[in-house]
Amino acid sequence: MSKPEDENIVEGEIVDETPTAALAIPSPPLPDPDYSEGGVPSFDFVRDKIENRYTTSLGAADVAGLGTENTAEALDKQIADRDQAAKDRLAQIRRSMRGE
Repeated sequence: MSKPEDENIVEGEIVDETPTAALAIPSPPLPDPDYSEGGVPSFDFVRDKIENRYTTSLGAADVAGLGTENTAEALDKQIADRDQAAKDRLAQIRRSMRGE
């Protein structure tokens, strides 16, 4: 490709220069409408945040099956009733095996 006497030749690609656009200086950020200039949240913002958290917790309780008809107490009673029925059935099986 190159001859030994061409040591100063550098291979490269010619690129057309295109003018670069001037960089726009960003304007200072506008204050969030939910906050005052001092950084204090507005009453509406706080109320909305509390309402969102409350409705989220209601939804989570419904998903977990702890709605109005399936309370924790009702589930505990169902478990206790099932355990008692299992004990009664086991006692019945034992009596029948003894011939009573």
